Amino acid sequence: MLKVKDLHVHYGKIHAIKGINFEVNQGEIVTLIGANGAGKTTILQTVSGILKPSEGVIAFEGEDINKVPSHQIPVLGISHVPEGRRIFAEMTVHENLLMGAYIRKDKVAIQEDMEKIFANFPRLKERIKQIAGTLSGGEQQMLAMGRALMTRPKLILLDEPSMGLAPLLVDEIFDMIQTINNEGTTVLLVEQNANKALHIANRAYVLETGVIKLEGNARELMENPEVQEAYLGG
Repeated sequence: MLKVKDLHVHYGKIHAIKGINFEVNQGEIVTLIGANGAGKTTILQTVSGILKPSEGVIAFEGEDINKVPSHQIPVLGISHVPEGRRIFAEMTVHENLLMGAYIRKDKVAIQEDMEKIFANFPRLKERIKQIAGTLSGGEQQMLAMGRALMTRPKLILLDEPSMGLAPLLVDEIFDMIQTINNEGTTVLLVEQNANKALHIANRAYVLETGVIKLEGNARELMENPEVQEAYLGG
């Protein structure tokens, strides 16, 4: 579904991503793990058109999307839940979800999808008229995910969904990622909680300063001594 080939990204003179190759197949959960500054967020922002690569190809369903402007990326079927959630804080929960459907005209289907999101995230239904900025961190994360799902994505990019959340909420968010995937959405997940990410992923790539150091089956990488020492606490 997504194929990234020889990707290079620069911030000015800083060479942030150095010729990486990876792919995401339809129906998978693929995770990118690595320390802060490894380039994980940069990769997601480049896939979603926020950043432009210096070199390389990003192909989605066989089409090169390098030159597609970021506001057109959701039309293709890619949705991005950014680090830090980035909800519309002054708008209600309902208005945030409607913003997720801004590219759609099918009002009946939009309402059906809204109900589906409320079934998956019941707390959002309870708070439908609440101003989004007054939600808890976990509820804001649920809203950010719900808003992204309102585009009906084929591929959802999730950037640090567990950041700053209490352990119980982290479990809930990871359960939801699996549910979203089971319902047919392919997932590319960036996550510092490597243990949680590897538990739900099919495959994983380990990034170090803009280079992929390891890749493979998520279960096998959990057993890898290097991964255990660097990311799994021993």
